[in-house]
Amino acid sequence: MTIRIALADAHPIVLDGLEQLFLLEGDFTVVARCRDGETTLAALRELRPDVLVLDVRMPRGDGIEVLATIQREELPTRVLVLTAAVDDEQVVALLRHGAHGLVLKETAPDRLVAAVRHGHAGGQELDPALVTRAVENLVRRDRAVREVARLLTPREREIVRMVSSGMRNRALADQLGISEGTVKIHLHRIYEKLQVAGRLELVLFAQKHHLD
Repeated sequence: MTIRIALADAHPIVLDGLEQLFLLEGDFTVVARCRDGETTLAALRELRPDVLVLDVRMPRGDGIEVLATIQREELPTRVLVLTAAVDDEQVVALLRHGAHGLVLKETAPDRLVAAVRHGHAGGQELDPALVTRAVENLVRRDRAVREVARLLTPREREIVRMVSSGMRNRALADQLGISEGTVKIHLHRIYEKLQVAGRLELVLFAQKHHLD
């Protein structure tokens, strides 16, 4: 049985390499080559390929947006994400939006071909190191957020978010209906609780622990 496959990557040289790889196999037909998200979705709607090999970073709709649309429109194509790099948030988003596979571009060609066949047959091919790292890091982050949340009062957490957005003390005071002196007292307590030296360190801490 021939597997009808679509390829989506912003780089022509990558598309050329992928097309040649699959054409060397006797059971693949490449029905579309796409360099951006919009073209990819148009091809999926018109051609209904069996499998899409999709990069994450593309113009006019990245891989996550493409997957979300496929899921929303209930398009039948199974999707294997092939990417050079992906962060923990992207791993979770790709899986949430129904990716049937997640493979790094450094993967051996024969393993990629096998992953596509496996996905077409109904399986799921996930790079175990990527998924394990993402889950472990997200668990650690959530634990850190909970620990910080226990240290700060609701008002202090609100002030951290406002400082992270770039607001100065006068604007904070006006929005919260308190004096600048009270804002400074709150900030001093926050600095002590989080063991940061000042405003810049607070912003960096908030970004690292997703408090912004």
